[in-house]
Formats: sequence, structure tokens, C-alpha cells
Amino acid sequence: MTFPKVGNLAPAFSLKDQDGNKVSLKDFRDKKNVVLYFYPRAMTPGCTTQACGLRDTEAELAKRDCVVLGVSFDPVAKLKKFQEKYDLNFTLLSDEDHAVIDKYGCWQLKKFMGKENMGTVRTTFIIGKDGRLKYILDKFKTKTHHEDLVALVEQNL
Repeated sequence: MTFPKVGNLAPAFSLKDQDGNKVSLKDFRDKKNVVLYFYPRAMTPGCTTQACGLRDTEAELAKRDCVVLGVSFDPVAKLKKFQEKYDLNFTLLSDEDHAVIDKYGCWQLKKFMGKENMGTVRTTFIIGKDGRLKYILDKFKTKTHHEDLVALVEQNL
């Protein structure tokens, strides 16, 4: 599976957030830029590091008219616990059947500890207010993801 092409419209979606409310990409059209990030599993060390970094830079991203949406295939209840435990100040979306993760090309064969299995590849998409993909960030360290992201938002929006 390949990622959608930069410059094209981002694939549409509607998913439930950590509170069970439906959130659609179209909700932000002509209103906000969207930082859409896909992560493997809530409560794991790398995903927690990444989420906390985004939490800590949310105000900087908001100044640039960005909203952060995190997507995993965790169930809604787990996302709520993740949000509460780490005081996350952005929306988490549940994609249990990984249909949206697949649409964005992030459901791929992965190797972990010598075993291969299908899973979510950590990837971030910057989507403009016009609904078009501005940038794809797929090679980064979880510890510096938020810093890399802020720099990219400044350059690409």
C-alpha cells in the first residue's frame, strides 16, 4: 500500500473519538489545518512519548491554525483511558477495522523482534484547510516528532 499523493485531496473519513462522538475530516474544511497522525497502539512507550510531545506543542500548533487528530485501531474505551492518563489535549480516533489506516497507506507489513505481522506504520500527514495533503512525515524519532512537526508546519502552511 502506498501513501496518498502530496497535493491531492486527503482521503475522507469519519471515525469515533475517545468520547464516542463522530469526527469527520470534512468538519475542518476551510476552518483548520489538520495534523493527522497514525500510531500503532495507545499506552505503549513509543506511542506515549509521541502523544505527550504533541500534547506539549499543541498550543504552538494551534497558533498556526492546526488541529491534531491521532488515529489507531484501539477501541474507543482504550483511547479515553490513554487521553485521561496522559492529559492529552487533542482528539484521538478509533479505527478498529483499520479501514482509514489502510486508505492512508499506513497498514503495512512490519518486523518486530524477528517476527513479521501487519500493523500501523507510524506516519503523520499535514492537511491544509483546502483539504489537500501538504506533507507526509514518515521517517522520524518519537522523541523529536513534535519538534519536526512544528518546523514542517511552519514551512508548509
